[in-house]
Amino acid sequence: MNSRRTPRRHDRGCPTWRRQFRTFGTNRLIVLPSYRPTALPPCRCTFPCVPPSLRRILVAVIVAPLLVYSLAFLAVVFASRQDQRRLVNAIVVLGAAQYNGKPSPVLRARLDHALELYQEGLAGTMVVTGGIGEGDRVSEATVGRQYLVGHGVPDSAVVVCPDGRSTQASIRSVAEWAGEHGVRSVLLVSDPFHMLRLHLEARRASLEAYTSPTRTSPISANWRLELFFFSTEAWKIPIVLLGLSQ
Repeated sequence: MNSRRTPRRHDRGCPTWRRQFRTFGTNRLIVLPSYRPTALPPCRCTFPCVPPSLRRILVAVIVAPLLVYSLAFLAVVFASRQDQRRLVNAIVVLGAAQYNGKPSPVLRARLDHALELYQEGLAGTMVVTGGIGEGDRVSEATVGRQYLVGHGVPDSAVVVCPDGRSTQASIRSVAEWAGEHGVRSVLLVSDPFHMLRLHLEARRASLEAYTSPTRTSPISANWRLELFFFSTEAWKIPIVLLGLSQ
């Protein structure tokens, strides 16, 4: 009889060759495998083992903010494509940078678009916003008024709201002026990426607001730059919705 060498097995549940019996009418030796449990190998996970319930919580904590951000990003892009121009009581231009009394290309694009809306007869009053930036001597709103008056808008038709260096502060300043003068509806002018947050801030300030984005801003002409502003704006939307913006 030929002897067989018993193979070594190290994996969990691998057979150990222990059973032996002879078949009827022959001297042939049959060796059958039998299974016996072995000790589990030590955990070689990169991260410590986490209970399933805690793992689900961790996944939710990671996935939920990404889902909210994705929805906010899509909402920002959708709002940027909407032009709600119509007859209103006043056209409101959101401020942007100015250089030594001259509007920056971004501010000029907003003012030109507001001027176009005014010339279409959508409102008889124009409101310019924006405070004094660091190192400046004149407010963005004042520069905006000078630009509009220089392009044929009567000085009496331009209202200056220089209080506020943020979107929320500018909208609040406009809302205070609107309440004092019985103005109910406004048409907000700014860059496309700004439209959704403007609308939300105006609604918080109890303004009947519509949006009309400029299409000639240098930001819109550079898709990488516009994507950056879209991405940044998407983080701000949940903050506005939660009422945490300053």
